[in-house]
Amino acid sequence: MIDMRERSPWEALSGLAADDARLPASWRGRPRSFAALMALYDSNHLRLARLAGDLRSLAGQRRSRVVDDCDLELRVLERSPYTTQLELTYVFGAEHDMPSAPDMLLCVYHDARLVEVRGWAPRHDHPVLRDWRAAAGPALDERWARNMMLNKWLEYCLERGHRLFGADAAP
Repeated sequence: MIDMRERSPWEALSGLAADDARLPASWRGRPRSFAALMALYDSNHLRLARLAGDLRSLAGQRRSRVVDDCDLELRVLERSPYTTQLELTYVFGAEHDMPSAPDMLLCVYHDARLVEVRGWAPRHDHPVLRDWRAAAGPALDERWARNMMLNKWLEYCLERGHRLFGADAAP
């Protein structure tokens, strides 16, 4: 297994595509089908809950800091009884060209226990993110690409030790 602590954040994002075989997937079905997409939303919910705790009680802004990785930031944009709109992103330090990436806009559907990526940054400077965006065509393909990226990224953040709740999270 690759020791992710020895990689820079940019190298880690590049490695997501190459390392995807080692990430467990909780969906079964024909890839890129509507049913598989719903299962991917379910998997995103499970992983985000492991990362951020009780998703119904999220409020404000949270930041996770771990050694040898970028800060991970979550901002609650809007809350309603059944959904919560969030932004999840890495915050790169001053030594990088970009202040944050991938700037994902998430919708948590509390009753259904699903998390959908509603959008991501209009432009990506990182080659892996740029390639995933370019490969996304019709609406279902674009949803699949965005949500597959989130699923892999959440698992990576968990492996790195990020947590957006408890004593390790900064307000």
